[in-house]
Amino acid sequence: MAETEHNHQPPLAAEEDILPPPSPEPLLASVEVESVVEAVEEHHSVVTVVEKEAPLTEPPQEPTTTTLVEAQHVSLTLPEKELTESDKSKPVEEKKIPQSLISFKEESNKVSDLSDSEVKALEELKFLVQEAIKDQTFTTGTTDLPQEVSIWGVPLLKDDRSDVILLKFLRARDFKVKESFAMLKNTILWRKEFNIEELVDENLGDDLEKVVFMDGHDKEGHPVCYNVYGEFQNKELYNKTFGDEEKRNKFLRWRIQFLERSIRKLDFSPGGINTIFQVSDLKNSPGPGKRELRIATRQALQLLQDNYPEFVAKQVFINVPWWYLAFYTMISPFMTQRTKSKFVFAGPSKTAETLYKFITPEQVPVQYGGLSVDYCECNPEFTCNDPVTEIIVKPATKQTVEIIVNEKCIIVWELRVLGWEVTYSAEYVPNTDSGYTVNIQKPRKMTTADEPVVSSSFKIVELGKILLTIDNPTSKKKKLLYRFKDKPCSD
Repeated sequence: MAETEHNHQPPLAAEEDILPPPSPEPLLASVEVESVVEAVEEHHSVVTVVEKEAPLTEPPQEPTTTTLVEAQHVSLTLPEKELTESDKSKPVEEKKIPQSLISFKEESNKVSDLSDSEVKALEELKFLVQEAIKDQTFTTGTTDLPQEVSIWGVPLLKDDRSDVILLKFLRARDFKVKESFAMLKNTILWRKEFNIEELVDENLGDDLEKVVFMDGHDKEGHPVCYNVYGEFQNKELYNKTFGDEEKRNKFLRWRIQFLERSIRKLDFSPGGINTIFQVSDLKNSPGPGKRELRIATRQALQLLQDNYPEFVAKQVFINVPWWYLAFYTMISPFMTQRTKSKFVFAGPSKTAETLYKFITPEQVPVQYGGLSVDYCECNPEFTCNDPVTEIIVKPATKQTVEIIVNEKCIIVWELRVLGWEVTYSAEYVPNTDSGYTVNIQKPRKMTTADEPVVSSSFKIVELGKILLTIDNPTSKKKKLLYRFKDKPCSD
């Protein structure tokens, strides 16, 4: 058996790239040759955690078929020299989920990091803005004194936050100063015409709160916005939102209001987080045949392209349906490489895995494979600030998490296995000579129909250990997520 020790720390939208719906080591301490068991040990102020893995039986043979996404993954990662003649003779899938060839990396907004030509363009744009403010080009007032011009709550030319705003317009137009100034001017005039400042505080109802919502942050600190287009399968909601021109205009105002409120929470100081991580869930999304949705999409897309440059850090499409492949192929030639480099696509079986690349599990909503839920009376123990441990449970293996308790307390935990199809059990083994155990949860076969997250607690009255066991009899590896905390034991 191999064991490892480490500390367990207690919890301490835009240019063309903001889219509405698309039409819509461990060090080894010891090794036992006779066992293939691996263990990881963590120290906590009250408990010690040991993770162990052991084979159940001979691993079953892997199936000979692979999913579309899995086949693509193999083709991208398998070294060419390892391909056999039989591999080369296998038919290639014609329809593949598109992938970015170049991963987008946000540029710095610090002037000291800009190139000489970029600094020159920024200074020229600032001069044009200064002259426009003096000439009241941006305003409709009648006063002889220049009026302050603000955008997204940032006064232009007042401090270095203004540089960050201007750089967004410059990057949207490839640092072409005149085009960037024209875009900025049109945006400011549009905001006045659209009454953005009044719109921000307007009450437009909460009918669409499940369609677009903010939840958590990605690994780099960007706020994450989820767009759930499958909600429009509800005919009543669809008709209420897109039924006629007046309703579509209200939807457009609601969407702009939501974006404005989200943007105003960003940090426009140089080096701050001033972009949003977008996730678009296409599961059950209305297809391109919905005329009303096409009209609303076209209107929203135009406004976002023209007035919200460079507000997307990454655009991840999940649960991508087959029809989107044709749609993406059709619109791809009209996108810049910069825009396409921000896109990531995932089919239904790869949703959680893809999100985990950018967002930690405690920040991912439960419905997308994580552990984040609204903090309420039904889940008072954990928040998105409580870290989650991830473990890969290999095919035909048993994974055991031992929580060794060093003091009397109450241990609270929650766990999930993506896709389940495993057996879960929990027991308590006291440090006594009597040899008895307490069954907290008898072995229970968990399927995809069961609740996504299992939560439980146990009061420790005599020292011992809690064993959380996952048996994976399948031929596929599984991902186990778990977290726990100790609470004082009240007498």
